[in-house]
Amino acid sequence: MRFCVLGSGSRGNATYLEAGGTSILIDAGMSGIELQKRLSAIGVELAAINAILVTHEHNDHIQGVGVLSRRAKIPVYANSATFSAASKIIHNLFSYNEFETGRPFFFRSLEIHPFSISHDTEDPVGFRISNGDVSFGYCTDTGKVSRLMLHRLAACQALVLESNHDIEMLQNGSYPPYLKQRIRSSHGHLDNTKAAVFLQELAHEKLQHVVLAHLSEENNHPEIAFHSAVQALNDNPCWRETPIRISVASQGSVGELVSLSRN
Repeated sequence: MRFCVLGSGSRGNATYLEAGGTSILIDAGMSGIELQKRLSAIGVELAAINAILVTHEHNDHIQGVGVLSRRAKIPVYANSATFSAASKIIHNLFSYNEFETGRPFFFRSLEIHPFSISHDTEDPVGFRISNGDVSFGYCTDTGKVSRLMLHRLAACQALVLESNHDIEMLQNGSYPPYLKQRIRSSHGHLDNTKAAVFLQELAHEKLQHVVLAHLSEENNHPEIAFHSAVQALNDNPCWRETPIRISVASQGSVGELVSLSRN
């Protein structure tokens, strides 16, 4: 299994994943041209994409879904509430496929398990994706961590987790009060400290790589998010010697194409 965060942040989100001859995108929140350019940067043609999975209906996650689906005849998968809420933006898809939140389904060689998260949209989800040997977990755009999230993401070999903002930077920043309140709420975004505690609870001996994602460009900094995550693992003696790699996704550039090994 290989994956790459093509871009992450409030201006657009998309993640590429491939395993066993199946290639998918999780979200497509940039223009079709930009997404093709970013796929090309890791040596992937748009024609190789077999499906697009959608987490929720915010524009930074669905902007390019419709055009990619039509242009390359790619089926799109989302729950019914997300399809309904996003219908004005992602209408006229090549193929419309509903899944039920909480119920696993198979797409070619992949088992995909969508699970509920907490965000200010109709029915937002994270994903656990497995090819039978390796599991990958994706969870961004959530204002709180639940036992369900911890359960679904346990034992994954790789994780993409939100680490959206630094609390002090948000409080002292230029955002209006209503927006600060939305971000801090249980239906907003995880701050660095909550994300670090989340990671600490998820860490295990077979976890290989963690990507911190959806960082705010105004209210966070990659070094702050990275330090919070590393410190959380260092505070737990069980993980001080475990070779877990941590990287930070960027809004403006393509991340590393990460290969996961079977433990």
